[in-house]
Amino acid sequence: MANNELWKLVADLKGPKYKWVDLTHELSPETPHWYGFKPLQQDLLFDYLDGTAEDKLAPMRVYQYSVAGQYGTHVDAPVHFHDKARSLSEIEVDELVFPLVVIDKSAECAANPDFILTIDDIKAWEKEYGRIPEGSFVAFRSDWYKKSNLDNPDENGVPHYPGWDVAAIKWLVEERNIGAIGHEPADTDPGFVTTKEGAYPYPGEQYILSVDRFQIEVMRNLDQLPPTGAIIVTAFPRLKNAPGFPARAFAIAPVE
Repeated sequence: MANNELWKLVADLKGPKYKWVDLTHELSPETPHWYGFKPLQQDLLFDYLDGTAEDKLAPMRVYQYSVAGQYGTHVDAPVHFHDKARSLSEIEVDELVFPLVVIDKSAECAANPDFILTIDDIKAWEKEYGRIPEGSFVAFRSDWYKKSNLDNPDENGVPHYPGWDVAAIKWLVEERNIGAIGHEPADTDPGFVTTKEGAYPYPGEQYILSVDRFQIEVMRNLDQLPPTGAIIVTAFPRLKNAPGFPARAFAIAPVE
């Protein structure tokens, strides 16, 4: 007799006890993205039949897209910053699903757009919710996805957005052996770090990718998830030698 336990599991997960939350921005020219990238470009290659002889060769609609790999909600592979590291095509399928931890610092980020998530913040979270499990995906909730401009520039054009302290990421890797991280801004590091003259460029992002982890950036809807108990699925193309690409991430969480 066939073992249908997984089918039952899927039916259960799609039942009333759980909710499915899309953590991905819609992909379009208007999608929030890092300021250094051009908006997505969409060109029509073929369209539906309209009775012309030419259309008989292509009774379908097809677009050609031009988009930066790290555009919108996207994955950064280790090779994004490190030449000999793994690309997207080398990430195994069993690495795409994680227990999900959500650290909510949205109130602090609203009060201080230059907020930086520290080891003390993580330890305080653990004191309330328990030890972060090994192999988990740790998401930093800032509610930054609600911003119309992720860079949040001041009157002088200087960006202000929250991010991780590199020491906090190191602690999560070395002390908790996490699997990946994610956040809502377009950078791992806060704006005042990435724009500081003479500073080491992107120390938090450099580090997380150097230890063979990937990350998801420009996430959304983390405010719809509990601190613990959910799982996250991170999906993206198996693109050869790719340092990153737009991703589809979603979470499954118990209904409270």
